[in-house]
Formats: sequence, C-alpha cells, structure tokens
Amino acid sequence: MKPGMNAILGPTGSGKSSLLDVLAARKDPAGLSGDVLIDGIPQPPNFKCISGYVVQDDVVMGTMTVRENLLFSAALRLPDTISFQEKKERVTQIISELGLNKVADMKVGTELIRGVSGGERKRTNIGMELITEPPVLFLDEPTTGLDASTANAVLLLLKRLSRRGRTIIFSIHQPRYSIFKLFDSLTLLALGKVMYHGPAKEALEYFRSIGYECEPFNNPADFFLDVINGDSTAVAASKETGNENNTEQECKEKTVVDLLHEKYLISSQCQTTMQELKKLEKPQGNSKKQRRHINQVTYANGFFTQLYWVSQRSLKNLIRNPQASVAQVLVTVVLALIVGAIFFGVKEDQSGIQNRVGSLFFVTTNQCFSSVSAIELFIRDKKLFVHQYTSGYYRVSAYFLALMIGDLIPMRTMPAIIFSCITYWMIGYQAIAGRFFFFMLTLICVSYTATSMSLAISAGMDVVAIANLLITICFVFMLIFSGLLVNLPSVMDWLNWLKYFSIPRYGLTALQVNEFRDLKFCGDNTTVYPPMPSCSQSSQLERTCYGETYLCSQGIEPTNWAMWENIVALFCMIVIFLLIAYSKLQFMKKFT
Repeated sequence: MKPGMNAILGPTGSGKSSLLDVLAARKDPAGLSGDVLIDGIPQPPNFKCISGYVVQDDVVMGTMTVRENLLFSAALRLPDTISFQEKKERVTQIISELGLNKVADMKVGTELIRGVSGGERKRTNIGMELITEPPVLFLDEPTTGLDASTANAVLLLLKRLSRRGRTIIFSIHQPRYSIFKLFDSLTLLALGKVMYHGPAKEALEYFRSIGYECEPFNNPADFFLDVINGDSTAVAASKETGNENNTEQECKEKTVVDLLHEKYLISSQCQTTMQELKKLEKPQGNSKKQRRHINQVTYANGFFTQLYWVSQRSLKNLIRNPQASVAQVLVTVVLALIVGAIFFGVKEDQSGIQNRVGSLFFVTTNQCFSSVSAIELFIRDKKLFVHQYTSGYYRVSAYFLALMIGDLIPMRTMPAIIFSCITYWMIGYQAIAGRFFFFMLTLICVSYTATSMSLAISAGMDVVAIANLLITICFVFMLIFSGLLVNLPSVMDWLNWLKYFSIPRYGLTALQVNEFRDLKFCGDNTTVYPPMPSCSQSSQLERTCYGETYLCSQGIEPTNWAMWENIVALFCMIVIFLLIAYSKLQFMKKFT
C-alpha cells in the first residue's frame, strides 16, 4: 500500500476492520502470524502512536468546541519542544485545511447539546489525528452515518491529503461511483480472503479477464460485491449456456469466494505483489523467526502536562453538562428540604430516639445510593479513553486522577455539604459547631466510599445496567448490616463478620455516637448523672433513657475513638476501592 488512497472493500463480516486494526497495530498480537513491514522494516512497537487512526465511532468530547478538541490533541500529542503558541497555530492551520472555520468555536454536540453536523464531526475526528502530521492515516469506514454528498466531501478531503505524500488506508462499505474514482489502490476481501489487490483502475479489467463483466452504468463497487455474493447477473452475458452450467457445477463444489481467491492467487497482479514482497524479505534475514513486538505506548509529554489537560477537560465537561451538575445539586436541595421537613425539630423524648436514628439512617443511605451515578464515569467514555490511551494521549494514571479531580471532588463533595447544611439544622441535631462539622465530614466520607466502590465495580465494564444491578445488590446487603434493620450484637457469629463490609454501618455508627452522646430523653425532672465513660460501667435504672445507654444497647461504645475509628475505616475502604478501579483500568483489554 503506497502513498495515496488505499481502499479496503468487502461485504459485512469480510474482515475489513480486522485487517485495518492489524495494519494499524491496534489488534492484540497474541495469536497473529506474519509480519507488517513499514518501508521494508518491521513495524515499530509504538507505531500506533506515530500514525493516525480515525475510528468508526466518533471519539470527540461533545461538550467541547471543535477548536478545543483539536487543541487538546495538539497539547498532548505534540512534544514539549514545540511552544504552546505554535501548537495553537497548528490547530488553526488544520481547521482551515478541513474547512471548519465557520464551526471552529461551536460545541461538537451531545444528546442534550445541539452541535455541528455529521460531516463536520467526522472532519473534527480526522483533524485530531492530523495534528501530528502522521505519514500514515488509517480510517475505519469514514463514510458511516453520512449522506452521499457529505461522504463524498470527506473522501475528497482525504484525496487532497494523499496528494501530499501521505499513505491513507481505509475500509469502506459500498461507496458510490464518484468516491470509487478517488481510489488509487483497491483491496477486495471476503471471509478474510483476498479477492483482489492492486490498482483500482485495473480491477474491472481483472474481473473481466476471469469471466465477470460489469454491466454498463453499474457502480463498480456494487458490481464487486455482487460478484463476491454470487449474484448470477454479474456473469458475462457472452458466456455460452454450456459454460454457465459448468460454472454452476463448479460453484457447487467450491464457494464463489474460494474460486475467486484461487483465481487471484494465480493472477499477474498477485505474482507482481509476491515478487515485491520477496525483495523485501531478503534483507530481513531471520526476522521471520522473531515474534511480533508487544504493543507499546509512548508519550510526547510528561505526567503533569497530561494531568493538567485531562483535568481541564473533565471540569469543562462537568460545567457544560447541566444534566450531571446542575440537576444533581437541585435534586440534593429538594431532597434535603423534604427530609428536613419530615424530621423537623426532633424532640428530646422517647420519640426523639426513633426520629434521630431514622433520620441518620436515611441520610447515610441517601449518600450511598446517590453515588450510583458514578458508574457511568468509566463506561460512558470507555471508547474515548481506549482510543486516546492507545494513541498516546495520556497515561492511565493521569486519566484516572483527572477524573477523580473532575468528578469525585466536585460532584460528591458539594452535594454532601449542601445536604448537611440544610438537614442538620432543620432536623435539630445538637447545635454544636464541632458536631456539625463531624456530621458533614462523615457524609462526605460515606459519599466518597460509595463512589469508590461504584468505580471499582464499573471499571472495565461495557453495560451500565449490569454495573447498576451489581452495585444495588451490594448496597442492599450492606443496609441489612447497617445497625438499624437488625440488632448487630444479636446476629450469629458466623454472619456477624459481614458488618465489617457495610459502608452505611460505618457512617451510621459515627453519626449516632456524634449525636447521642451527652443527650438524655427522660424529661427535665430526672436526676442528671455524669456521662458514662464506657458500656462496661454499671448503670442505674434512671440511665436507661440516656443517649449513651442506647448506644450501648447497639453494641457501640460512647467514646471519641468510636467516632473516629469509623472515619479511618471509611478512608481505608476508599483507598482499597480506588486501587481496584485503577488496576482494572490499567489491565483492561485495550486492543481488539
């Protein structure tokens, strides 16, 4: 495949995308045989980082403008030796080359945000790969989802790029004639076998020589697919009836694909190609005995540069996505007001015990289930992450930390703070500053822990519904051992250990100790006793209505350490879950 337009054509399932992935070093090398040579030498391990690859699905951030997407690519894929001003000039040049000047400062668009057209979106994808001026550009079905006119415009753009000496290799399905005329080289595939490989303008003559003639005014691309699929109308009309019968008898013994493949192997086009390959094999010596290199990813910039740009993109995406940011804050405010109204002004009597425990349980549970939305964090942008990681945009560690900065901190901290400020004072917990801030800290820790668990489960998954189901089941079992639905000291020993895995239990226990210490629910005329230092101290009958007594009945020591040990446990769980999520991202299969 030489500089120019190299098209890979074939019916659905013929292996076009698989061949393209192998050539572009995006296929897992395990199980592959043969060699891919670049200018006669073995393909370098980091070939995917120095070539361009435009995937079939759009992999641009919809909440960012065309210029911002291209600048993101330039900032991470061009080396530090190039100044930022030069990178901006390079982006402006690409925008001009692709004809995107009118929409340069428009958002690309999402399901909720109206953006650029399909053709402009596809050109933006191409532009992100052209930033590095790659000598080889791969495209997987660049006309998918585009109308005939827009598809023609995209291929004309690629034709102009190929005239500058670039090797452009792309798979395509059923192009129209105006597009077919742009091809320099044509590779026909069917069931993973080569039907033809050579100059596109000689393809019709080759098929005519083996007995298949294109009807007048028929699109050559449609004609080739008809032949491969065994359409009898493609057979030359000049053939005699006897010859047709012989051909039909032969086809019964062998499929059309096998026949076409065999005829290609003995054709002059194949012999010419094989002779060129033999010339390349001689300098290689014993290279055939060496196995393919393991895929490597190289980076043009350091960790902190990657962290800065990916964090900036995450924050922009958060701010410009009202569904994820504004809606969650509004829902938090409304829910906090409803909860505050239901438990408004809890009293210090026997009903106050139930209302306090019930409100604390609800607050803790709400923080857990509101964190389920984090499962979309890795699943939603999985294709974007895999493509950009394998193309050398950023490291997994930079991407992971940037998402934590852009989602975990603002989207889990702010709602917890807002919820605390509203519910704490409306419900009427102890009006002590230290206890209020501990209440807020506990809610934040519970939210972080639940979010971390959601990330650990969802990382590497493809389907949101499955991750949602698994997380919901986990939270339901955790609620059983939270300390409200069942008295934990009464649970059998062989099941009691499950409480140590319950996130709501740690949050509820910390909040109960924080709230119930130094409270009494006996009325004003009851004798006041000094606070109980521990549950082991003997207590008089009058103490049964003290907050500390209730804590002891639940197996909770009324001490400072009983509060803070739960925060330490939640912090440890956060670290463990985040390490699991990072490990799953790091070892996730990133090649097809």
